[in-house]
Amino acid sequence: MIRRPFGPTSVAVPVVGQGTWNLEHDDRRTALAALRCGLDAGMTHIDTAEMYGDGAVEEIVGEAIAGRRDEVFLVTKVLPRNASRRGTVDACARSLRRLGTDRVDLYLLHWPGRHPLADTIAAFEELRQKGQIRYWGLSNFDAEDLDLALAEAGPRGIACDQVLYHPGERGIEHAVLPWCEEHDVPLMAYSPFGSGSFPSPRSRGGAALAEVAQARGATPHQVALAFLVRRPAVFAIPKAARAAHVAENAAAGDLILSAAEIAALEAAFPLGERPARLPTL
Repeated sequence: MIRRPFGPTSVAVPVVGQGTWNLEHDDRRTALAALRCGLDAGMTHIDTAEMYGDGAVEEIVGEAIAGRRDEVFLVTKVLPRNASRRGTVDACARSLRRLGTDRVDLYLLHWPGRHPLADTIAAFEELRQKGQIRYWGLSNFDAEDLDLALAEAGPRGIACDQVLYHPGERGIEHAVLPWCEEHDVPLMAYSPFGSGSFPSPRSRGGAALAEVAQARGATPHQVALAFLVRRPAVFAIPKAARAAHVAENAAAGDLILSAAEIAALEAAFPLGERPARLPTL
């Protein structure tokens, strides 16, 4: 599994990690086995959030990493409604209890909300000083939102922006990804398979994925992940609740596409115009 420095953190993080959105709807025993299989395969970057299953998914993650906490680059998120100065600190304490740990590696604001960003960042810094979080970042922030956060936090304060990114939704390449690359902020791609809308092999994009996959002895899903992480700033967090799917995702972490393959996929999935609003789910 290829690892890269995670921006300003200097931590080497797997380019393909494990997402957990909607994991509460899967069989718990199977989901636990999948997460542990991912750890065994080197997918030690696990992303979750207090929102997922109203905390139930954090509890699943906590059980999965019990006894292996030091192996994991653990990420969770605070809901915007909880992201006041005091509310952020309290929300983090609840997440730590559910996760069964004394710290998270990266704590994100799930999306921009009504509380002043300055208050949220001040709470993040308080948590960092206490050792309850190592780094903090943002999620679903457009380039303009990132400018505001940078002005408040200063250089090298923001450790991540997590956004929707998959081959069929490349809108973040217009402004968000260039912003992240300019400021050495890792970009974490959520729903990298399109959240149920993976390209059909009969579509132009699906056919291109299949062609590259056949030539490389890979699967279209593996090629899709390799395409997303082709730029050094990008890390992907596919969700998988079955060990077989986790193993498939993990193998994508060692797949490096050629310039010709990337060009073919970029043509098959046209970038299009910059969206008026940041794409989200």
